[in-house]
Amino acid sequence: MKIIENIGQTFISLFSNLGKFVLFIIFFFKYLLNPKFYFKNNLSYFINIFVTSIPIIALTGIFSGMVLALQSYTGFSRFSAESAIPNIVVLTLTRELGPVLTGLMISARVGSSIAAEIATMRVTEQIDALRTLNTNYYNYLVVPRVISLTLALPIFVTLVDFIGVMGGYIVSVHRLGFNDNLYLLNTVNFLSLNDYLSGIFKAFTFGFIISIVSCYCGLFSGKGAFGVGSATTNAVVISSVLILSTNYFLTELFF
Repeated sequence: MKIIENIGQTFISLFSNLGKFVLFIIFFFKYLLNPKFYFKNNLSYFINIFVTSIPIIALTGIFSGMVLALQSYTGFSRFSAESAIPNIVVLTLTRELGPVLTGLMISARVGSSIAAEIATMRVTEQIDALRTLNTNYYNYLVVPRVISLTLALPIFVTLVDFIGVMGGYIVSVHRLGFNDNLYLLNTVNFLSLNDYLSGIFKAFTFGFIISIVSCYCGLFSGKGAFGVGSATTNAVVISSVLILSTNYFLTELFF
C-alpha cells in the first residue's frame, strides 16, 4: 500500500513540476515583450558566455572531426568508398554532431553555471531583495540569460562545424593520404545551405532549452548547499535529455 502511495506522490510531483515549468515559459515570453529591457545585462552575459566557452568549443569541434574521419575511413575502406569521407564528415557535423555535441557541452559548461548562480541567489535571499527593490527578476535574471545563450549557441555551432571540418581535413590529408585540394573541393560542393540551416535551427532550439531549464532549476531550487547542488545537477541532466530527445523530432522534421 505504501509503495502505491509513493508512486502516486511521484506522479503528482512530476505533473506539478511540469505545470510549473510550462507556466515559467509562458511568463518568460510575457516579460520578454516588457518594454523594460536590461541591455547591459544581455551584452555582458553574451560576452561572458562567448569568451569562456571558446576553448571547450574548439576542442569539441576538432576532435569530433578527426575521430569522424578516422571512423568513416574504417567503414568505407571496406567498400572502396573512401572518396565519400569528406561528404560524410561535413554532413554529419553540420546536421547532427555539431548542434548536439555543442548543446551537451554548453549545457555542462554554461547551463550548470546559470543554475548554480541563480540557486545561490535564491538561497542567500538576493531574489527577495530584488522584489523588495521593485525589480522584476524575470527581466533582470531570466530574460538576459535566455536571450544571450539562445543567440550564442548558433555561433558556437558554426565554429564547431568549421573547426570539425578542418580536423577531418588534417586527419584525411596528413594521416590517410588524401589529396588536399580534392578533399576541400568535395566538402564545398557537397554541403548545401539547407544542411547548414537545419543545424542552426537546432542550435537556436537547444540554446533556448538549456537556458530556460537552467533558469527554472535555479529559481525553484531547494534550500542550502544541497539545494544548489541539486539544481545544478538537474539543470544539466534535464537539458541533456531534452536535447537528445528534441534532436530526433527536429531531425524527423528536416528529413
